[in-house]
Amino acid sequence: MRYLLAALAAAAALSTGCTMGPKYARPAVATPQNFRAPEPLPSSQAASMADLKWFEVFKDDQLQGLVRTALEHNYDLRDAVARVEQARANLGITRSNQYPQANAVGNLQLTRLSRDGTFPLPVSFVPNQNRNWGQATLNLLSFEFDIWGRLRRATEAARANLLNADENRKAVITTLVSDVASAYFNLLQLDYELEISQRTLETRRDSLKLVQERRGGGVATLLDLRQSEQLVSTAAEIIPQLQQQIEQTENQISLLLGENPHSVVRSRKFADQEVPPEVPAGLTSSLLERRPDILAAEDALIAANANIGVAKAAYFPQLTLSGFLGGQSSQLTSLFSGPHSAWTFVPQISQPIFAAGRLKSGVKLAEAQRDSALAEYEKTIQTAFGEVSNALIAHQRTRESRVEQEKLVAALEDRKRLAYVRYRGGVDTQLNALDADRDLFQAELSLAQIRLNELLSIVQLYKALGGGWQ
Repeated sequence: MRYLLAALAAAAALSTGCTMGPKYARPAVATPQNFRAPEPLPSSQAASMADLKWFEVFKDDQLQGLVRTALEHNYDLRDAVARVEQARANLGITRSNQYPQANAVGNLQLTRLSRDGTFPLPVSFVPNQNRNWGQATLNLLSFEFDIWGRLRRATEAARANLLNADENRKAVITTLVSDVASAYFNLLQLDYELEISQRTLETRRDSLKLVQERRGGGVATLLDLRQSEQLVSTAAEIIPQLQQQIEQTENQISLLLGENPHSVVRSRKFADQEVPPEVPAGLTSSLLERRPDILAAEDALIAANANIGVAKAAYFPQLTLSGFLGGQSSQLTSLFSGPHSAWTFVPQISQPIFAAGRLKSGVKLAEAQRDSALAEYEKTIQTAFGEVSNALIAHQRTRESRVEQEKLVAALEDRKRLAYVRYRGGVDTQLNALDADRDLFQAELSLAQIRLNELLSIVQLYKALGGGWQ
């Protein structure tokens, strides 16, 4: 017993030895001083839109309710949470290898011997046919002295994989919030287009009645009638397409919510959705600490770096200890008495001598995996800066386009009004009135799409900056 305790004490001392493999240091990555954008960004660069909670950015009550439901029931998020639990359990398994593994074993053997076998035995030689045998042990199974840090490096890699899974969970949340918001805004935009189409169809039907009356009075021609009928059919044909897209978008939102297909309740109309007057991006250096995918890529790099130490430690001797402590006796009452105690102490050392290049290839494989993780980490950072820049460009350019399109719609509305006044007064042809109507309809649909793109640019910028997972 004293020897066993002494061996455990020596194991604890040896386990604090050196650690193989390179020590991790965050790679130096050149970051731009400012995000690329068409115009100078707001002066308050220390603040960022991504620092806001998602319900502080998207203020539509119904949208907030949809996001909350998605965060509870979305399948991708549930899978990401399960992967975090898997990584946490794997860390526990890996870390347990650094400690002694003990378990208790007990057995009782009852035997009856025969005196009339192949070779009969006299009573004097076998006085008792019954043999009872008992054993109780406390086993110490394969405790490894972590002299070279192989187990500690493996634990470091498992811990980094846990952090990687958790950051991926946050990335899923960010993507989920943006997907729900994008689908909801797209749904409202389709509602708005449907409203425009229905309003246009109603006005065109009124115009068709006017042409039919003028046709009956001999003023309008058959060509005028067919052109009016064409406009009515064009507006009527778009409505079923929009209704189809609306229903399919509702099904898409239902899937994001983890629910069966159903209709989606709206609160604010599309035109009432708020667009922030300013969208500060914040400091570029903060992006590296805020975006979950960048942090996940770094955790993967840390794990790959630790695995190099695991591979290099395989070159060196592996010292393990096994044994048991217990008692053996033919009488259960004396199983734990002094004379019947038993123990074994088996230290073992193994040293690879010839492995046909397996160990060397293992180190090269770990180093190549580290280099791959490093390239992925750097690419993730550059992708993040590109996404932020694209979102900033889209937001500013789309806002400019929306302002000009609103002017165009206002001009076309006045043109249509004047054209129909002149047509009814008999001083202009119906062709100009129909052209004005057609141009206004297309301009209104284009304005709806531009407004949607402006809202989506806010969503994409918020996602690109790493917001939404808080």
